[in-house]
Amino acid sequence: MSVRHRSAAVAALALLATLAARPVAAHVDYVTEDSGDPLDAVVFTAEVLSDPFNAALFAGSGLLAVAGLAVYLRVRPTITDVVVLRETLAGYADLVPWMLRLAVGLPLVGAGFQGYLFAPTLAFDPGASPLLRVLFIGLGFAVLFGLATRIVSVVGLLTYAWVFLAVDPLVFLAVEFVPVFVALAVLGGGRPSADDMLLAVASTPGSYYGRVDPVHHLKSFLDESTAPLRRYVPTVLRVGMGVSFVYLGLIQKLADPGSALLVVEKYDLTSVVPVDPGLWVVGAGVTEIAVGLALIAGFFTRGAVALSFVLFTTTLFGLPDDPVLAHVALFGMASAVFTLGSGPLAFDRWFGRPALDDEDGSALAAD
Repeated sequence: MSVRHRSAAVAALALLATLAARPVAAHVDYVTEDSGDPLDAVVFTAEVLSDPFNAALFAGSGLLAVAGLAVYLRVRPTITDVVVLRETLAGYADLVPWMLRLAVGLPLVGAGFQGYLFAPTLAFDPGASPLLRVLFIGLGFAVLFGLATRIVSVVGLLTYAWVFLAVDPLVFLAVEFVPVFVALAVLGGGRPSADDMLLAVASTPGSYYGRVDPVHHLKSFLDESTAPLRRYVPTVLRVGMGVSFVYLGLIQKLADPGSALLVVEKYDLTSVVPVDPGLWVVGAGVTEIAVGLALIAGFFTRGAVALSFVLFTTTLFGLPDDPVLAHVALFGMASAVFTLGSGPLAFDRWFGRPALDDEDGSALAAD
């Protein structure tokens, strides 16, 4: 094999390993029952990368990704497909509250019926704690219906804070609920929602409901009060999603390689791509951290979200017993970020370009 062909093969294998390694990059605690053998994270990573083949594969895939991004940023090509996609997505912005309500409403209802506190690892007995069950089911259905959305979102945030502070900080596994609740507290229920329908009826002169509804004026007031904050919702969701990825990659993978190795062994992932099990763990952790940091910085936001969609889907098909419902919130948040783009306080907004010939800068920045 020529040097040129060998280099191409190594690059292709590196890319394949990066993408295929994602099934191990799930919530490790969701698919394992114990923590595995205790391993020193720094020593483990050093040993994995001390192998010449592992080091070459790891460094090669990283350099390939960096080189591709550098070339793109240097050339900055205008791709009509991407421009039209951004313009089309901008028209979906009013549906984002609905996406977010579905994203957390369904998991909350599932948590209430199955008996867990946001994360499947924090189980409770629904029979022994009926109030908790009613709380989660009630929160879930209220969010799904879009009924008193802002109030319910604040209650959801307080419930999450209570679980984190008083029950188990490992609820951070489900940290994606926090930015979604914050976003809903700012946006409200949107449309379609019970809030929107009831407001329309109550604010119509001569309606019977308007005579007895004591809160529709409050919704109008909150809509006006939160209007200046709406522009920051993409930033809240983007950073929240990035923090979730960094946590999964750093804490669940690189800092706890013993548990991650159990996933590799349980699903025989080395038969999918025949590389060292340790490289699966390190590769998955670094990939998640890289995607998370890109999201936090607002760097190629929609590209990072598109990659996360691929990673989520690979996980769900690669790990058949991974609890799907527990990932719905992340899917929904990713959909919202993909729709809204980076928002303010992002690399994309600083470096990007408005769609087509929009001169006033109102279009979403290129990402």
